[in-house]
This record gives sequence, structure tokens and C-alpha cells, in this order.
Amino acid sequence: MKKLIGFDEDTQEKLTQLGRDRMATLQELADEAFADLLKKHGVPTDLKDALRKSVKTAGQATSPRRTATPPKHSPATRKRPHAKRAAKRSVRRR
Repeated sequence: MKKLIGFDEDTQEKLTQLGRDRMATLQELADEAFADLLKKHGVPTDLKDALRKSVKTAGQATSPRRTATPPKHSPATRKRPHAKRAAKRSVRRR
């Protein structure tokens, strides 16, 4: 499909120079610019992107992820790693 797009002279000159510097045509520059614009707004640009997006949304709808962090234990409720050894020592010393 072809569409006519108008540019002011300054923009046209800059795009032409950019095309020369990158050895790209104006069409290639336009394709890249529109792909970036679609990506910015979350619109998939090809089938692969569309499938990725649909799998992501389907996965979120069926199994929501937990985003909250688990509660941290206070020092009083946390088990000490050597509690059994300390208990045995106290029994031996008596």
C-alpha cells in the first residue's frame, strides 16, 4: 500500500542525509520509524510479536503471579540453627 506523506524542507534534507549516512532508503527509515512507534504503543508488528503478546495476556488471566514478598519472621520466632546443640550442652553441664 502506498501513502503520500509530506515533510517540510528541513526534515526532508535531514532524512536524506541520514539515509546517505546509514546507506538506507527513505522507505527503510520510514519502516524502522513506524515499527518503533507501534512497539512504543504496544501494537505487535508481526505474527511472532502478536503470539507472544497473546500468550502473555492468556497466562496472566489464568494464573496471576504473586507480587508481594513473603512476610519476614521476627528474630524471636526464627529458629536458631544450633538450638539442639545448645540444649544438649546445657543438659551436659548440669
